[in-house]
Amino acid sequence: MSEHSAPTPPARILVVDDDPTVAEVVTGYLDRAGFAVEHAADGPDALLRAGERRPDLVVLDLMLPGLDGLEVCRRLREAGPVPVVMLTARGDEEDRITGLEVGADDYVTKPFSPRELVLRVESVLRRSRGTGPTATRTVLRDADLTVDPATRRATRAGSELALTLREFDLLAYFLEHPGAAHTREELMKRVWGWDFGDLSTVTVHVRRLRAKIEDDPARPRLIQTVWGVGYRFEPRKDGE
Repeated sequence: MSEHSAPTPPARILVVDDDPTVAEVVTGYLDRAGFAVEHAADGPDALLRAGERRPDLVVLDLMLPGLDGLEVCRRLREAGPVPVVMLTARGDEEDRITGLEVGADDYVTKPFSPRELVLRVESVLRRSRGTGPTATRTVLRDADLTVDPATRRATRAGSELALTLREFDLLAYFLEHPGAAHTREELMKRVWGWDFGDLSTVTVHVRRLRAKIEDDPARPRLIQTVWGVGYRFEPRKDGE
């Protein structure tokens, strides 16, 4: 066996944007950052390329002709897990929240700094490979919930949970800190790795996570709202 391991191939990024100028700038910056970049100008072409060879991450414009970014994101997620960073117009909070709800892992608002986009892409990729801030290797458990950060698998009562990248990290963080109250600002910093940002991102992900792990998401037992503070994961006692 060779003493030197083979070099890790660059992560493959699929950029989906119908604006040639934006696409050229984004692909240029990502290429210079060391990624292998491919461009698709519309939704059908993006789905075709992703189907032929699964990218490591997709940078996806929300406003696309014909098949919009939300539908492209839904179809990408249906085909299998892939991190998505969505590009949205400034001020379109409703669309941004909808993008997070269909499975986007992060977003950048236009006009944006290409350097910021590269940093967001790098952050999401680190987390998808299990090397982010919550990179504990201990298997986490609470009653019928099991989270394995090493394999990035989560199960409930033995059935695998279909979690997005951020949902997984959020659940792992809650299980690592049972009983503690966390502000949304703290969760954004610890789970997302951001020192600032739109706090509705946290709210949306808590809502999505509740829908997947709570018996009654409208009356959550596990992820409880702490009024005036944020959220607390309440561990279950034996027999619950």
